[in-house]
Amino acid sequence: MPSLNPQPMRQSGRAAMDFMAALGEASRLLGAAFNKELADAGITADTLPDDVEDADAVMKSALKDSRAYKMQLFFGDHLSSQMGQIARDAFDEQADDLMPKLKELEAKGPAKLHADPDLKMPAYYDGVWFHRTTGGWDGHPEMGFVHSEFIHKTFVNKNFGGDIFGQRRAVLGRLGDFKPKRICEFGTSSGHFTVALQQVFPEAKITGVELALPMLKEAQRVANANGWDWDLYQAAAENTPFEDESFDLVGSYIVLHEIPADIARAHFAEAFRLLAPGGRVIMTDVTPYKALDKMGRWRADSLAQRTGEPWWREAATLDLTQTAKDAGFVDIEEGGLDGKIYPWIINARKPG
Repeated sequence: MPSLNPQPMRQSGRAAMDFMAALGEASRLLGAAFNKELADAGITADTLPDDVEDADAVMKSALKDSRAYKMQLFFGDHLSSQMGQIARDAFDEQADDLMPKLKELEAKGPAKLHADPDLKMPAYYDGVWFHRTTGGWDGHPEMGFVHSEFIHKTFVNKNFGGDIFGQRRAVLGRLGDFKPKRICEFGTSSGHFTVALQQVFPEAKITGVELALPMLKEAQRVANANGWDWDLYQAAAENTPFEDESFDLVGSYIVLHEIPADIARAHFAEAFRLLAPGGRVIMTDVTPYKALDKMGRWRADSLAQRTGEPWWREAATLDLTQTAKDAGFVDIEEGGLDGKIYPWIINARKPG
């Protein structure tokens, strides 16, 4: 995905971000070390209790004297609590160069941003520091740029294997020959999945919905830089301002674990309302616990608890097929991409 950062990060910011990336790599190596300690102690997925809380108690007892585990916890805490602040500092260090260019992109068009100054933030969002990012998605006026350019493209892309932007395009392959003309994206953020939607469906009209205004500003810049006429609305995806049957496709990418299960159900209900008969919904999220063994469930759950994911367990245990069925969808397909377990995809059709 092309970058909107017109020049390299300045020295101190680059050094700090490189250090965090190296810390992430060291954390994975420590994981391999305490995995061996667990194996030597005879603790496997088969021996763990079924309940995730009970499994957590067993694992903490087994690892209480493990230096590798303690160091991984320390590294992980530092990464999750400091990454957002370090990235913000890196931005502020070069803000004098960046801001005129970013402002120019915002004014350029053709994308349109519809801010809602009277929007009351929902309780699940208000004051939450997602991923322990300092201040949350509204914690810095340019958090959209900070998250997209400095965190996602610099740190996440280095520390998670595979083409994370190619994954977004590949997910849309699940739609086969379906060619929507009107697309609504829930949880647009800074526009990474929106770009995939644009690339796969270049003739479609794309509308994005997102609560965080700093994220929408970055998505607007991405669209303007490429000449894409996106309509971007500051609104809750469970309560959009659009008329019934306004879209052919509703999609989201790794959003459901950022909201409580009842709001996830409301997303599916809203998608059903917005879709024309025969329209499709495609949403992705984290791997559900049903697709993991007990060791995998413990790892995912314990990491989520440490890294600022308050709704992860609700999402990972939500029956997405039943949720889609309850909303009225048919022809429901659920599973991982290309036979893997991440990203997890739910794909369904509105009757008609």
